[in-house]
Amino acid sequence: MSDPKIKRVLVSVTDKTGVADFARALVDEFGAEIISTGGTARALKDAGVPVTPIDDVTQFPEMMDGRVKTLHPRVHGGLLAKRDNEAHMAQAAEHGIEMIDMVVVNLYAFEKTVAGGADFGTCIENIDIGGPSMLRSAAKNFESVAVVTRPESYDAILAEMRANGGATTRDTRAKLALDVFQTTAAYDGAIAAWMGGQLEGEGDAKFPAERCLRLQKVQDLRYGENPHQAAAFYRRDGYANAEHSLAHAKQHQGKELSYNNYLDLDAAWTAVREFDGPACVIVKHLTPCGVCQDDDLVAAYQRAHACDPVSAYGGVMAFNRPVTSDIVVAIFDNKQFVEAIIAPEFAGDALDMYSAKKNARLLSTGGVNPAGGEVEYRAVEGGLLCQDSDAVAEDPATFTVPTKRQPTEDELAELLFAWKVCKSVKSNAIAITKDHATIGVGGGQPNRVNSARIAVEQAGDAAQGAVAASDAFFPFRDGLDALAEAGVTAVIEPGGSIRDEEVIAAADEHGIALVFTGHRHFRH
Repeated sequence: MSDPKIKRVLVSVTDKTGVADFARALVDEFGAEIISTGGTARALKDAGVPVTPIDDVTQFPEMMDGRVKTLHPRVHGGLLAKRDNEAHMAQAAEHGIEMIDMVVVNLYAFEKTVAGGADFGTCIENIDIGGPSMLRSAAKNFESVAVVTRPESYDAILAEMRANGGATTRDTRAKLALDVFQTTAAYDGAIAAWMGGQLEGEGDAKFPAERCLRLQKVQDLRYGENPHQAAAFYRRDGYANAEHSLAHAKQHQGKELSYNNYLDLDAAWTAVREFDGPACVIVKHLTPCGVCQDDDLVAAYQRAHACDPVSAYGGVMAFNRPVTSDIVVAIFDNKQFVEAIIAPEFAGDALDMYSAKKNARLLSTGGVNPAGGEVEYRAVEGGLLCQDSDAVAEDPATFTVPTKRQPTEDELAELLFAWKVCKSVKSNAIAITKDHATIGVGGGQPNRVNSARIAVEQAGDAAQGAVAASDAFFPFRDGLDALAEAGVTAVIEPGGSIRDEEVIAAADEHGIALVFTGHRHFRH
């Protein structure tokens, strides 16, 4: 079967970007008849494009506030009839059904409506019925029908038609059909996810029996974890807190991001959002190697960098306040090579100053969303693990102090800072902090005492009078002993070990104030 020329086109779009010019070209260059509906028909008429109203085709009025307009055999018969099937064509002729060669349809903006906080009834009315039906009919019959869903495709479609005597190629129609089924599957998934959230039983809604995730490719990456691995980044649609997320961050300069860059940026951005005051987080290989909160953001950077300058070299940095020229000067003064920086914005001359470092990737988010609140996904072979994000609203008033010595007011404030830091460090995490800055970090070890020893070694003499946080309980007293011997005066941890009494006794021996939070922040 030869490629069919485009002579009859049905146009019904929510996104009207470029549609008038596209329809006009179809009419003027190829003599196509344009059939259209409702608001699209009015927009095309206003633009001077001749239009056949849909009810002239169906011989049936649009009704029920537009709920019923294209659900008709003269529409779907014109889309689904096999052009090389004599019986199909005879039946079409018998019932006055004319063929439709192209469908130009995009769907009601359901997800945008939901994200805008619309009420239940408005969201329901923005569930498209006719659009997906037309798209699926046209896509099923792609051998004969071209189906166009994206305004960015218009120019390429026209170019192909000009090169092929007014026809599209089978390869193009097949690719367009695949895009349709991916689009409608994701659309239905978004509706199902929203509807689930409206029903009672939050747990069932959050983790339904079946889940559909819509992913849109943002970019190919330089490479994966290693240069021989290809990689790409996809943005998840419907992400509730997407406005200021990494997924929507703007890259101002620098090389293409790699797989590892994204992982480190995510770790840094997640960590820095834990802090209300101005803060800087430096991450290397998914682990914070320097964290500081300070009224002066320049000082926050300098003190975060001082925690582990060796690891900070070639790291990724996150700030929860705009990056100014003063911060850039401080980075340059440290002669620090930076893979990437993410911040709400780059203010003043910061971008111009960094333009000399062309390889450095600079990303802005436009703001800072609160940390947590979303479902997290993690791939394993053949599947996905899903969990709530670690966003416990902890109240220090609920903490307990089982030791003889109570923490001082200053120690407690420092412990709360260390507790937030520890949350972002890999499993068996130990964070030693002083004056709201890390001075020693240990994590990712198979046992907790080794993490404690690493943190102590890094902190050195600065550990005297410092505090420490442990993301999970101490299974034995050896980890706490190591911290105490280094000079740590107070420790915060979840508690809950069968050997808590042993650990408490050790803390009392050392004169340490021990705080139990009741919550674990293990990061595997």
